[in-house]
Amino acid sequence: MRIGIFTETYTPYISGLVTSEVMLKKALEKLGHEVYVVTANLQSFKYEYDEKNRVFRIPGVPTGIYDSRLTSVYPIKAIKTIKSWHLDVIHSQTEFAIGTFARILAKQYNIPLVHTYHTMYEDYIHYITKHSSKKLVEYFTKFYCETTATELIVPTTKTYKLFKNKYNFEKNIHIIPTGLEVERFFTENIKLKDVLDLKKSLNISKKDFVILFVGRLAEEKNVEFLIKAQATLVHQNKNIKLLIVGDGPDKEKYENYAKKLGIEKNCLFTGKAAWEEMPYYYHVANLFATASKTETQGLTIIEAMASSVVPLCIKDEAFESMVTDELNGLFFTTETEYIQKVNDLIKDKNKLTKLNNQARIQSEQYSSNFYAERVLEVYKRAIKTKKSENRFGLISKIAKQIKGEK
Repeated sequence: MRIGIFTETYTPYISGLVTSEVMLKKALEKLGHEVYVVTANLQSFKYEYDEKNRVFRIPGVPTGIYDSRLTSVYPIKAIKTIKSWHLDVIHSQTEFAIGTFARILAKQYNIPLVHTYHTMYEDYIHYITKHSSKKLVEYFTKFYCETTATELIVPTTKTYKLFKNKYNFEKNIHIIPTGLEVERFFTENIKLKDVLDLKKSLNISKKDFVILFVGRLAEEKNVEFLIKAQATLVHQNKNIKLLIVGDGPDKEKYENYAKKLGIEKNCLFTGKAAWEEMPYYYHVANLFATASKTETQGLTIIEAMASSVVPLCIKDEAFESMVTDELNGLFFTTETEYIQKVNDLIKDKNKLTKLNNQARIQSEQYSSNFYAERVLEVYKRAIKTKKSENRFGLISKIAKQIKGEK
């Protein structure tokens, strides 16, 4: 099968979305398929086609939102190259410029379009303009998915309910949790020396209990909750450290907040970490924590579990498909409950070990191969659906011609 992945962001940009796209491409290629990527050029204002890796980059203008760029919705210079690929299916990963380009191409050349909905945009409108409304976001999302996509993929029941109950979406929705190359996080694939070296560079001692957060440092991730709770935890136990890996618009704000609380030595900000280094940060940690309520899934939860690190999550439907409370992770609803559960795990090492072991076991169901195989089934369904639509359209056309002749 010849597959085209269309996305606003791709390597070298680092994000959960990019991680899932790279993983999917590799897994599909491993299964014998040809996978092409169409994305924005983050490094120059030129059209560039990496024929060896099958990645076509389209120039665009900076949006002011991280490193993203807004491209033309119909870059004519890209058409000839993309047509030469003879795609069997297009898989769009974003809804904006590149996503619109995917929609136009799919319609123009009669190619089935599969779309994966990754982002709960209603929680991100503050990045666009203060005057944006959730109704506008709702209309745009529903319009893109319902009027253009042959099949829709969502990662969790939470997102499924958004489309079915709120958007009244009528087409097929496939719940497929995004997979990862989980094996690269497994303990047996990690060099202990590299973990110890990283601990040393971060000034983390053997006595320290490390809580890890990985993600974008922005309002919607609710990192301030973790920092505030950390102040109480440090007052109770000076050997607790909160390790925050990532960057974003609020990084300086959070650093200043930690200083204000007097916990800067127990609240470590690393900034961005390279993709290949990420497994080592998880293996430095004793516990992974997130208080974000804006996730459609939360790939960092899977990364933590694959690293045998128990996730402690705020109670949210996005995490409930991955985490079973008291089996492979823990949930909290309040700051008091969060603090209590951290302290319980520090005191009860046997419980922590059991949760860690079960987390590792549960992570294996999110392997990249399993994910790719499920996505392939959706591609096949989309192709079959498109053929049926074409057949029906042809019959209708002939019927109209016969009726006209009479």
